[in-house]
Amino acid sequence: MNRWDFVGRRDELNRLSSAVQGLDGRGLLFSGSAGVGKSRLLREGVAALPTDRYAVWSVAASATTAAVPFGGMVQVLPAEQPSGLSPAGVLRWALQVLQEQAAGRPIVLAIDDAHLLDPPSAALIHLIARSENATVIGTVRNGEQIPLPIRALWTDDLVELVELAPLGPTETTGLLAAILGGPVDAGSSERLFRLSAGNPLLLRELVLAASGGEELSRRYGIWKWTGRLELAPSLTELIDTRIGQLTPGVRSVVELVAFGEPLGLQLLQRAVDPADVETAEERGLIVLVQDDRRLNVRLAHPLYGEVMRRQCPVSRTRRLQATLADLLEEVGKRRRDDLLRVAVWRLDSGTAQNPALLLDAAAQAFGRYDVPLATRLARAALEADGGSDAAELLATILMFGDRPDEAIRVLDQVAAELTDDRRRSRWLTVRGMVSYWGLSRESTVDEIAARGDELSDPADQARVRAFEAIMRLHGLDTGTAVRLAQAVLDRPAAPLAARELARCTLAHLQAAQGQYRRSATAIARVQAEAARWRADMPYLQLAMELARGTRLALSGDLTGIDAIVADEFADLAGAGDFRLGTGYLAILQAYAARLRGRSGEALKTSLGACAVLATSRVYGGLAHAERAQAAALRGDATHAAEAMAEADRAQTPGMAVLYPWLEQARGAALAVAGDLPAAGKHLAALADRLRDDGLAGHELLVLLDLVRLGQSTVAVGPTCTDGGRRTAAQRLAELSEQVDGMLPPLAARYARAAADGDPGELLAVADGFVARDLIVYAAEATAMAVHHAGRARGTDTAPARDRLAALLRRCDGVSTPALRLLRPALSDREWEVARLAAEGATSRAIAERLYLSSRTVENHLQRVYSKLGVAGRAELRAALRAMPGHDGADPL
Repeated sequence: MNRWDFVGRRDELNRLSSAVQGLDGRGLLFSGSAGVGKSRLLREGVAALPTDRYAVWSVAASATTAAVPFGGMVQVLPAEQPSGLSPAGVLRWALQVLQEQAAGRPIVLAIDDAHLLDPPSAALIHLIARSENATVIGTVRNGEQIPLPIRALWTDDLVELVELAPLGPTETTGLLAAILGGPVDAGSSERLFRLSAGNPLLLRELVLAASGGEELSRRYGIWKWTGRLELAPSLTELIDTRIGQLTPGVRSVVELVAFGEPLGLQLLQRAVDPADVETAEERGLIVLVQDDRRLNVRLAHPLYGEVMRRQCPVSRTRRLQATLADLLEEVGKRRRDDLLRVAVWRLDSGTAQNPALLLDAAAQAFGRYDVPLATRLARAALEADGGSDAAELLATILMFGDRPDEAIRVLDQVAAELTDDRRRSRWLTVRGMVSYWGLSRESTVDEIAARGDELSDPADQARVRAFEAIMRLHGLDTGTAVRLAQAVLDRPAAPLAARELARCTLAHLQAAQGQYRRSATAIARVQAEAARWRADMPYLQLAMELARGTRLALSGDLTGIDAIVADEFADLAGAGDFRLGTGYLAILQAYAARLRGRSGEALKTSLGACAVLATSRVYGGLAHAERAQAAALRGDATHAAEAMAEADRAQTPGMAVLYPWLEQARGAALAVAGDLPAAGKHLAALADRLRDDGLAGHELLVLLDLVRLGQSTVAVGPTCTDGGRRTAAQRLAELSEQVDGMLPPLAARYARAAADGDPGELLAVADGFVARDLIVYAAEATAMAVHHAGRARGTDTAPARDRLAALLRRCDGVSTPALRLLRPALSDREWEVARLAAEGATSRAIAERLYLSSRTVENHLQRVYSKLGVAGRAELRAALRAMPGHDGADPL
């Protein structure tokens, strides 16, 4: 494991530097809890100070030196002190010694843990802070007794006292990536942040404990934590020290909160002495948090609960959990979460005897997308004779937990118990879902269609037909899918969840067809009914997100994508390990980052999606296809090819509806490998296939890719009446009148301008892309404008090049065929000469620096001008800044 890098704290470091090097002469002390990073911040700040300008001394006080006069200053004072001096004389002597050693330089005294200084050292620090040409910086720990001379530093306004807050989520993620040598899964980072509460010391102990076993693993370059917490002895000892000795009454308070948080204050006070609650709060063991009209009690730190739960004997643990359940049932389950909490306490305490309670709680947990908890409760309900209802729910949850084989076994165990149409229809749809998507059995859809005909109740039959419709769509039998979905919507007896599932099927297809307005209207209706269908069919959320995500991606609505990846569902899915949800949302997030030109973020996020969906037969292929696109955007042909191979391996026939995304990514992989003719041929054939399948939304994006490759005049579609074939530009013009939104007419205009070689129109198109935050498209259109303008004699390309440079500065590591048009084959020497000339160096200065003759430099520059299509030095800087860097470097 690497040494912990210093991450974040830029503002605090700047503040410390300003305290030393600023004009006001005030010092600075950072206060904070143990382990928050005060000492490391101080060391980093001191290390950055120039010792030629400042006399810097560092002091680390400790409990050992606190009992020795001047023990805290032993690192900086001479070993022998003059004898016979009064206490005041000793202080003056010590100050004089430091000033002599400083040799006229300003003194900077850095004291770590100043609260541990002995009285003489503390007095000397105060004296130094009052002297001219000296600055005191340091740290103190919250909750400790501070020596009066140190406290007087800020009360006398000699230093500024600043509270050092814990690390935030972003800083914690950065620190984890630095120590582990790679990015960390978002869910893992969030859980580690929550447990450590942003305390670097506790975070370190957590990571060390996880690294000692198999809790931390790396897949596709992304670190993931299983969530299992092994408390190392050092971590337990650290928390024990913070908790301290507890009276039996206070221990009961902390234990009850550890097993029940958040726990209502009134509920807690029914079980313990209120005085013990007050004591626990005064000692900083618990905190009171207002939640609506309820005052809840929580532990002051998440790890307190981990330690208390681990140290609590099993018998007392079960008694405490049963007590909590009794208390809540006694006062009444008033909130929705109360049912779930009682069920978990009953289950953990061994007092769960009501299968209906467990089943309702499992459904509620699944409705919140907490897959591990829902699995546990549903299994307990089944074991408590919950029957086919429990089996159906457990199998559904197992399916979304990537355990389809186990789900099938659970369903088959209760096949004989299906005594009515309601149970048969639900069992049939769940088994069909597991078989079709979980086990990739294509025959499933015909089997459930036949079994659905045997049902007599219209409502139960509608449920089966809704599932059959979405399976038909995913298998690309779109005609049948539409007919079945519409039939469900037309049937008044159809259950609500079945109707909304059918609506999602139609909305997805409408999005793929470019009917974005109709699709958005349908999804809005599904969303409006979410509170009513979620209890029955929480996984319908996935169908809705796939339809909505398809519409947003195809229409280029990146702001819409931002909104859904920040929605409540994203938080719930991440916290509950609902991998299909988090994986799909990560794919969308990577897509938006890619079109904005943030290639590093796109690659990292798509790798995270691949890691989350590593065992998924649903979205695994799509995740790898997006990874291939991100790699292609960065110009990494090897990575793109590898990702496409993984996409092909992970893709299943049951998800054939996703083929446009995979095949579009294949075109990008061919292009980045340098085979532009093959890429163009593949994309043209794909456009023809999409036109035949009626997927105009996808077809438009593929044709746009052809334009980006400079192939707007390539032939697509069937032979026309005049014997010729449409060009990509002509087909885009047709689609601009058929497909909704602002992107189609912009794409058609792009194609016309590219075919005509019109720089002005290309720049206007680029402005349109910028307005939609489609920065990659905008940069490529601008690059084409520069390319065509450079071919026209007498055209000033500098303004267009400046615009391109500004767009490329918004991107990172982007290298596409359109942008590579601007990278001429300059030799290394030509690049060297061009850069120096662009920076303003004269030919003579360049010649002297590179040991060349002035004539040779001029010859190099003339070849550079010719290759770049510029008239001279005046246009050179803009031309270089508008180019992707040579060998990945910034040109200037």
